[in-house]
Amino acid sequence: MRWLTVFAEFVLVPLLVVAAVWCWRNGIQTTVFQPQGEVPQYNATRYAGPWLAVGAVAAIGAGLLLIDVLARAFRRAR
Repeated sequence: MRWLTVFAEFVLVPLLVVAAVWCWRNGIQTTVFQPQGEVPQYNATRYAGPWLAVGAVAAIGAGLLLIDVLARAFRRAR
């Protein structure tokens, strides 16, 4: 049963990392305003808090699961 848990967590860690990267990238949006007349080009960056928060929680969860999977996999039997 222990190895089934290790395998499930081992599969879940990369999924959480991918989810964290996807959420983080959706949380940062850059808009480019083209120059008009004498006004130069302007780049505006918008940070969406909920996306960044979910990305951070997913990254923390992936880190904790990685620590847990390593502890379970290399624990010595008594």
